[in-house]
Amino acid sequence: MSEEPRSNGVESVEQAVKRCYSTWGESYYREYYGKDAPYPPVHLQLITSLVESISPRRLLDAGCGPASMLRHLVKPAREVYGFDLTPEMVDEARRILGELEVAPQRIWQGSVLDAAAFACPGETPAPFDAVLCVGVAPHLPEGEECTLLRNLHQALRPGGTVILEARNELFSLFTLNRYSHELFLQRLVPVSELRARAGEEGAGVDNALAQLSSMFRTDLPPIRKGKQDEPGYDEVVSRLHNPLVLARQFANSGFTDVRTLFYHFHSLPPMLSQHAPRVFLETSLQMEHDPLDWRGYFMASAFLVVATRA
Repeated sequence: MSEEPRSNGVESVEQAVKRCYSTWGESYYREYYGKDAPYPPVHLQLITSLVESISPRRLLDAGCGPASMLRHLVKPAREVYGFDLTPEMVDEARRILGELEVAPQRIWQGSVLDAAAFACPGETPAPFDAVLCVGVAPHLPEGEECTLLRNLHQALRPGGTVILEARNELFSLFTLNRYSHELFLQRLVPVSELRARAGEEGAGVDNALAQLSSMFRTDLPPIRKGKQDEPGYDEVVSRLHNPLVLARQFANSGFTDVRTLFYHFHSLPPMLSQHAPRVFLETSLQMEHDPLDWRGYFMASAFLVVATRA
């Protein structure tokens, strides 16, 4: 399977991401989906329900990791496939799915930015009824969303469904931490224009920006480091996406019936949850019952885009 040429920038990002996940093959599912996960994997139930409502005969997980999702979606009449960027994740996915009688060749290594990766090696290419893409969008290099959406579109049959997960950038309006600081000063406030127009008010603009910066806990959340000598999650590209912008990109890429579903709600800004952890968790889980709750734009840290190939 040949790969499309990549720029040095994309290649370096993908190499760093592979290194980041190289030590997670055997432990990732336990840490994020197991009984000791810091927050219940509510998206698993949400995605499972969506897949069952579609009832696809052919299902692809693009960026399958250690079969975190696929292991729950295997059915006798369903052909499941998956690929991942990281060899260690592919090995673990093959092991897990092998126990469920999924042929190892149906799990392979590949990049979501390579259109050829969306076809199972050794099989005649055929469109899928549904494609999942979970945990991938945060690691896309800047500006590569259109490439991913084009590849997802091409992999689906007309009328097929894509389910893509992303981290919610608008959640940063609620967290009051370093993500909020970045959103305000890098995405919202026109810092360069303010300074260019400041003139005799230059000191005032500087004071205003300094006061704005002081309103956020920029030491939180802690930077996630690697397990050994590999880079950690926050040390590789791990971007947030604006759900309003991403939904529009789907519509512009040939998808219809675009829906945004929110999950991983926070009933308080995370830094305050320690004051009443039981109430925080119980109330947050209650909010998960409605993934269309408008508060999800600001109080949910992640979301799904569900769309149909026209």
